[in-house]
Amino acid sequence: MVLNKYRKQADRVLIPLSKPFLYFHPDTLTWFAFISSMVAGFLFFMAGVSHNYLFLAFLFVLLNAFFDAMDGKIAKLKGIASARGDFLDHVLDRYADMFMLGGIAFSVYCNLGIGVIAMMGVIFASYMGTQAHAVGAGRDYGGILGRADRLVLLMLFSLIQYFSEIYGFVPVIAGYETTFLELMMIWFAVAGHFTALQRAHRAWRYLSDKEKRNE
Repeated sequence: MVLNKYRKQADRVLIPLSKPFLYFHPDTLTWFAFISSMVAGFLFFMAGVSHNYLFLAFLFVLLNAFFDAMDGKIAKLKGIASARGDFLDHVLDRYADMFMLGGIAFSVYCNLGIGVIAMMGVIFASYMGTQAHAVGAGRDYGGILGRADRLVLLMLFSLIQYFSEIYGFVPVIAGYETTFLELMMIWFAVAGHFTALQRAHRAWRYLSDKEKRNE
């Protein structure tokens, strides 16, 4: 499940949607995405008070995903894409990931240990992608868990958890009562670290091939 490979198909939808936002500077949209992630994380944390916060969290994750897609698209359409804007986008994306996943990790819906390992997996996967770029291998968005995948899963499992609270359905795995959000975080923990290893392997192979060519 790697949605990054479908970016070109997504442009057919994103380009028409981006027209009302051409009046905004791309960096402004980047900050909108970041603020949405902060609100989403807070709502995930507060969902123990009322499950209705889960639906609101879903909406703000959706806003984060939307503005995150819009900023780069607007920059390209206006011809003002820059390294500075790209840097800001990636820095705030990492903080956004931590706010949203941290909100779940510290909520009643997830074991904190699982949440921390999931957050580490996501951060290391992102780090390996940018580190590949730093050593000349190009920005690596590949692997089994890209950011687009995480956002889709966050939205999907937020809604599933919301409706499970309404209908009183509790998933039980091997006799252990869990939550749908915790199951998602377990997947993030496994897939995040695996993605980091995939990207590290590709960068290592690139460097090895480069050294052989220079011999």
